[in-house]
Amino acid sequence: MNDNMICDIKTGVCGEVSEEAMEIIDFNQPPKAIHLYYVTDPICSHCWALEPVLRRFEHQYGHYFKSHTVMGGLLEKWHDGPIDPANGIYKPADVAVHWREVGEHYRMPIDGTLMIDNPVQSSYPPSRVFKVIQKYHSDAIASEYLRRSREALFAFNQNISVKSVMIEIVNKLGLDGEAIINEAEQPISQQLLDEDFALARSLGVRGFPTIIMTNEENKGVKIVGGRPLDYYISGLKQVLNLEELQPKPLSSLSSLLEKEKLLFSKEIEVMYDVKQSEVHNLIEKELSPDHYQVNEILGESYFTLKQK
Repeated sequence: MNDNMICDIKTGVCGEVSEEAMEIIDFNQPPKAIHLYYVTDPICSHCWALEPVLRRFEHQYGHYFKSHTVMGGLLEKWHDGPIDPANGIYKPADVAVHWREVGEHYRMPIDGTLMIDNPVQSSYPPSRVFKVIQKYHSDAIASEYLRRSREALFAFNQNISVKSVMIEIVNKLGLDGEAIINEAEQPISQQLLDEDFALARSLGVRGFPTIIMTNEENKGVKIVGGRPLDYYISGLKQVLNLEELQPKPLSSLSSLLEKEKLLFSKEIEVMYDVKQSEVHNLIEKELSPDHYQVNEILGESYFTLKQK
């Protein structure tokens, strides 16, 4: 018999008498620490195509994980050998055809003609700028820089490896573009980038985009390439060992546009589960005419906030 299993007349307890008369308890399991690593590159066309799905996933399920954006180093420089023979890419001009195919397939517009006329020579300069902003400012501003760089490159055909273009993008974020780009040219910035490359290698990443979700036991899932939303939800369930997740409600279109500044039709379609033909009606219903303006590029509509 357990000597502690006694009845105490003062406490009214038959059993261990060391417990408090009243205490707060919580039977919920502590949340697992989930880390999501998004390995990407500023000039990765499939990463650009993934943006509508990734935004929806982070918007509704981001409370389950801590997100880390990792630069992968897609193009250090052009050389005589093949860069991506699987896609027939041996020289910059070959990229234009591939990019246009990706843009048309996923309906995230890509012009790509600058790769013929004024090609990006390396993805390292904008990647270093990303790392500088991430380290000295915030993940959120760094992510916005990455988004604005991709808009500039893919949709608006600007060479985001050129110093003047990078400065302009950073200035529009409210930061000192010249100071940050100068910092990005220092050796310490390449060290920061090399740390990302090492992390990507340790995660077994060989292509972009790659998303890896790990739990506190350092077990997880790796999803390679741009996939539908269900892939990422399913992966998160596996890592959490849950049958169902509780998504957060979607933000209003008004608040989403306030945050994102520019949204392509495909991004609205994916976020709100509407057809392409329904987007303009949704916009007119949710936004006042003086709040937004609509433009078109490469056959795709995009919506921006009106300048006040």
